[in-house]
This record gives sequence, C-alpha cells and structure tokens, in this order.
Amino acid sequence: MQPAGSIFLSVAPSGARKTKADHPMLPVTAAEIAECAAACLDAGASMIHLHVRGADGRHSLDTGRYREAMQLIRRAVGDGLVIQVTSESVGLYRPREQIEMVKGLRPEAVSVAVRELFSGDVPEQELAAFLAWCHDERIVIQFILYDDADVMAYLALRRRGIIPEPRHWVLLVLGRYTGGQSSVRDLIPIHSAWRAEPGLTDNISWAVCAFGQRECECAIASAALGGHARIGFENNLLLPDGRVARDNAELAGSFAAVAHLLGYRLSTAHDMRALLS
Repeated sequence: MQPAGSIFLSVAPSGARKTKADHPMLPVTAAEIAECAAACLDAGASMIHLHVRGADGRHSLDTGRYREAMQLIRRAVGDGLVIQVTSESVGLYRPREQIEMVKGLRPEAVSVAVRELFSGDVPEQELAAFLAWCHDERIVIQFILYDDADVMAYLALRRRGIIPEPRHWVLLVLGRYTGGQSSVRDLIPIHSAWRAEPGLTDNISWAVCAFGQRECECAIASAALGGHARIGFENNLLLPDGRVARDNAELAGSFAAVAHLLGYRLSTAHDMRALLS
C-alpha cells in the first residue's frame, strides 16, 4: 500500500461536455491537451484523465484520435504522467463500443463506469472475460462509482469474481446529482458504503472527484481518509477562494499547495505504476 501521507494527483482537464465557451483555456485539441499535460506535471500531477473530441467537437472514443493525443502527451512529458483514457459513453456509445475501444487502443490505463459497463447490454460472462483480458494485458482499470448503490454493485461483482482484484482502483464521484456543487458531506455515504466490506476494499486504492468550488476541500478530505484526488476543468473551474482558475495547472497547483501545507507528499507516475501494477 501507499505510504501514509502520499497522494496521487490526477488531472481531468476537459471532460466530454465543456467547450471554450465555458473557459478559453479548456484544452480541446491534441496539441492543447499535451501542453496542458506538461503544465500539470510541473504542478504536481501524476496522471492525466484523457478525453478526445471528434471533428464536430463532440466527445469521441475514436482510437486514432486517442493515439494522436497520447503521442503528443508522451512527447511533452515522457513517462512523467500515467495516461488514463476514458470510456465514458456520454449517451453516444454502448458497452460493446466501449469494449472495442479499449481492445483496439490497449491503453496504459482506462476509466470505466460500473453502471455503464454493467447496464445489461452485454452478458456478464462476456464482461468478466473482458476484465480478465485487461488484467492479462496489464491495463489498469479505474472503476467509477457515482453513489453508494454503485459501490454495492461493485462489491457484489467483486464477491462473485466478475471484477478481478489485482491492478485496478476506484474513483468515488461526489455530488453528481446534487446540482453540480459537491461538499465533504457527499463523501460520507459513499465512503461508508466503500468501507462496508473491508475485506474487499482494504487493498484497493481509491480517489475522489468533486464538482464546483469545494473540489479542493473534498480532495483533501479524501486524502485524510487514505484516498487520492482528481482535480480539473472537467468538473470545476474555480479556485478555493471562488476565483476562476487561469488554467488546469493553476487548479492542480492550488491543491498541491494545500496538500504540501498539510504535510502530504504528491506521488509520481512511477509511484502510481508501482502500486497499481
């Protein structure tokens, strides 16, 4: 397990829905994302959560666009960041298409929403085979859990062996359904559900992402409970004092400054790979 006081800082710089109308520094093109990645690495990040857009500006799971962005990011940061691609559907993709993207791309890491993958479109046996394939290919999955019901679904899948234990971790999403403004209170029910079966979760790393101005506060609360943090324009544009952040690196840097002040160490991509491999 990660030493006490260490945090993985992931940056989610764009997401699937925001545009430059929301913020002029939202990175959309592959070149913009690579430039953002380098700045966020300097600010203390160990992972970038990658979304790409199609020619029409809409969310895309196109493997060619992913490869272009990944190549430019690697050129900008070397192996200094773990590149985690998203498999998010955004109402555009079905589970089989999400699976095909992962198999075609073979990324270092991918995020998968339990409620999307296990929506009933694909037989559970086939999903188990896909997750086993990811394990064999050493693709690190982060399972996204939006509420305590998702946590219970994840635990049930673990108990039945559908989700293999090694080489995965979890993202707890706070306050998605509370008007887009998260608070530390949102962490209580989902973390309580997470701790309901410690035998299944003690050896699984987890992180938190949150919406709105209290993003940094929620991330620090996660660290205090032994978790990690995801920061970025995907969910929030505001610094803790309410000012609009200049860019993703300023958001990441503001979290890093608070974390350092409280005695936490920001772990590197090498640390993350060592733990999750």
